[in-house]
Amino acid sequence: MHFSIPDTQEQYAEGASGGSPTYTVYNIYINGNYHCCLRYKQLHALHEQLRRRCTDASLPPFPPKRLLPLSNSQLETRRAALEHYLQIIGQDSRIARLSYLQQFLQRAQLETALAEGSVGNENEQQQLQVEVYTGGHVSPPVVQLLVNCHVQQNASSVLQTVCRALQLPPELMQFFCLYLMRQVEGNPESPLSSPDDPPNVLLLRRLMDFESPFITRLHAQPCQLLLRTCYWNARWDAKLLGNSVALNLLYHQTLSDVAREWIICTPEMRRQLSSLQMQSRPLQYLELVRQLPSYGCLQFGAAQVDYPQLETQALVTIGNRELSLRTARGAKIYETKFRVTRMRCWRVSAMHNTFESRDQPTQLQLSFEYLMSKQTLRWITITSQQAMLMSVSLQGMVDELLHNDNNSSGGSDDEQEASTSRGASESTSSTTSSVSSFTSGTSTTTTTSTAKATTPPVKFLAQHCRQPHNKLTTARTFAAVFFRNDANDAGSTSVRNEAFEGIGDDDL
Repeated sequence: MHFSIPDTQEQYAEGASGGSPTYTVYNIYINGNYHCCLRYKQLHALHEQLRRRCTDASLPPFPPKRLLPLSNSQLETRRAALEHYLQIIGQDSRIARLSYLQQFLQRAQLETALAEGSVGNENEQQQLQVEVYTGGHVSPPVVQLLVNCHVQQNASSVLQTVCRALQLPPELMQFFCLYLMRQVEGNPESPLSSPDDPPNVLLLRRLMDFESPFITRLHAQPCQLLLRTCYWNARWDAKLLGNSVALNLLYHQTLSDVAREWIICTPEMRRQLSSLQMQSRPLQYLELVRQLPSYGCLQFGAAQVDYPQLETQALVTIGNRELSLRTARGAKIYETKFRVTRMRCWRVSAMHNTFESRDQPTQLQLSFEYLMSKQTLRWITITSQQAMLMSVSLQGMVDELLHNDNNSSGGSDDEQEASTSRGASESTSSTTSSVSSFTSGTSTTTTTSTAKATTPPVKFLAQHCRQPHNKLTTARTFAAVFFRNDANDAGSTSVRNEAFEGIGDDDL
């Protein structure tokens, strides 16, 4: 989990009027998106419960209580300390996977939505529209499935409802997940797009168990829910091919990816695939398309990168243990591939718009340090609103890679795949390691595949800014100005990718 607290709100207690605000709440962002607002005493109660439950994990010290009202500088110091505390517990998978923490965050999101009037009551029933790849005479082959749910249901619960509606066996549910996505009409700034291209899918984020899909979708409008597979190892396809429902979902998802050119085909390959599609031969279609290098990858929207030169427009693809950049140079399109095992570390930088942080998108950057050749490391930066999802995707690939290595010494392929699937499923709903590092006005999270991290020295200063747009807010909020000395602390700001340690001369 990537935690941040960019600002606070001053609120009145219910029934209070006039005078000074009664208490302060902290705006909690998780994975780059607004999640809830919490009081200090609520976070302190969470700490006490975690202390009782986390016997095998060491909790960081919690910011101390104060008897007297806080000054502005003391409030900013507490905000920074609470953010640092949450970032540390978000790094530890043993803590992040605790059902108590997941339920606490889910409840906090619901209570915040109730207080803000986004939902009427916690037992309120709503209809959710889920985009599902199930075929039909449409292109792309997506249909809209309406499911009934309570506003308090989390992602797994809604996923179960969707799978039951599709008659997908419960044991296969672990291979699917729900994404927030948005239909876009192509990017005019992208050198690879054309006005005649069909509407594309912009994946915003994968929904996790600590959130309600209904409430999260309200914060991210306009958007839809999309059912997709959630694994990176194409061998897991074999688990789905034996069931007609799962096969249908995988087949039509692949048809959609081919139609949108997420899977790159030669003209001859496209003709063969079209022939198999016309003959309704899904198994043969999948057998053929699985041979393509871009099969099983996620396509991201147009982004700005600093490779091979600054301000380069590129399409980013992640999959097959690689991050790929497709760039146009003149009339030619070039693809550059970066192997995840040669990424020493990566980080996600989130710049919150402190004036309207609740209502405006957050600027995100993904930077990774890559081993270009022996003794040559280079930082490469991607600026994209999907940077957080890119980070989670890289983390998922590394987790699968490490699980495969751990299981390679024994057991059948089926046992290894099942073990890997369980491990990947757990890791995606838990945490990625993060280290707090900062530049002026920017909250940065360093993300790698390791479970432990070293926190660099950080100095916090206070700066006044306008309130975010919120009907409960009655006083000014504060944003943070951060800095660190990169030159002196460069060694402590990065955590190694464990898969990076396994590379040798043959890999270079």
